[in-house]
Amino acid sequence: MRYRDWEPLYAAILQDFGFDRAKDEEAARIASELLATKRGWVAEPVKEAIEARIQGRRAFICGNASCLADDLKARAQELERASGSSDLVVIAADGATSVLLHEGLLPDIICTDLDGTIADIIAANRLGTIVVVHAHGDNIPLLKKVLPVLNENLLCTTQSEPLHTVFNFGGFTDGDRCVFLAQEYGARSIELLGFDFDDTTVTERKRKKLTWAKRLISAIL
Repeated sequence: MRYRDWEPLYAAILQDFGFDRAKDEEAARIASELLATKRGWVAEPVKEAIEARIQGRRAFICGNASCLADDLKARAQELERASGSSDLVVIAADGATSVLLHEGLLPDIICTDLDGTIADIIAANRLGTIVVVHAHGDNIPLLKKVLPVLNENLLCTTQSEPLHTVFNFGGFTDGDRCVFLAQEYGARSIELLGFDFDDTTVTERKRKKLTWAKRLISAIL
């Protein structure tokens, strides 16, 4: 998605939640500066690796709703058959990483704003998972703590205007950013596991985020 197409949606999100665009932009700049200090890190090879993992494959997008474990069990045989094949890519939204690892599944890609279990995200990264870290105004301290620890299988995104090494593929929550990433890099099909847009157990703020996620995902699927 081009930023000019995303920006009106971003402006609406800023207004709806009262977020500070300047803080998002600051987070993107900090992420870019941190990436510049990583020895051996170059954006293009990581983007090429993401494309190689996604293009032409079926994408299973794993959200972190309470139904994820049951959804994974229901597709266990399919996931086992696809393991190591060129037909399927598993993309985890943040906290879904921990559920996948508990089920013995290593995600190919994680999209995270670092709200999940950081130790599990780092462990997956060291085992070969590409981690796409989203920089926004509320996670600057975590960016400074976590980005230096992750290896070169790392990309950063922003919901504000992209920078040279910090990208914007579209999306607001971890879950819908996974979907936008899969679409950007040419997934053959996209299927959602562990998504519950109507979860009544979450906070009002989380319900509002789920409403936005549903709206954004519905617009591109």
